[in-house]
Amino acid sequence: MEALQQELEKLKARTSDIEEARKDQLSIAIVSGDMDKILAAMIISLAAAAMDSEVKLFFSFWALSALRDPKKKAKGKDFISKMFGWMLPKGRNKLKLSNMNMCGMGPVMIKRLMKKQNVMSLDAMFQEAAALGIEITVCEMSMNLMGFKKEEIIDYPHLRYAGATTFVADAGESSMQWFI
Repeated sequence: MEALQQELEKLKARTSDIEEARKDQLSIAIVSGDMDKILAAMIISLAAAAMDSEVKLFFSFWALSALRDPKKKAKGKDFISKMFGWMLPKGRNKLKLSNMNMCGMGPVMIKRLMKKQNVMSLDAMFQEAAALGIEITVCEMSMNLMGFKKEEIIDYPHLRYAGATTFVADAGESSMQWFI
């Protein structure tokens, strides 16, 4: 019985070390470019930041469309990069819904409902995220694969460019990790 008690004490010590190594931090990998999923990520992020948790968002693959600035253009793109740029939504206000897109009417309807029920727009959510210090990391590999350039990404005060290892390191020290 004593050996079992000693083993239990060792396990408790190890788990407390792990708990102490974790920060009050939320790390979310966002790979979907669907409006409703970007909305969910932003709402969860804002809630966590409002509760004084540090928040780090990692935008990758299709989610990069939400970070494209519709007013900016990038020069020197090859044919495939131009095709991706042409086919993918240019900015968060052009995103489609994952379900119930209804030939483009879905986003219009959800935006009207949000306004009617005093829910912040995606633009307002990004402004609030900036004010709360939420960090956005743009996946460089995805950006390069899809032919996006830094000069066409939104202006955001807490923006950085990095790879998946950066997200994994952030997530490893976070008390909460999500994938959307």
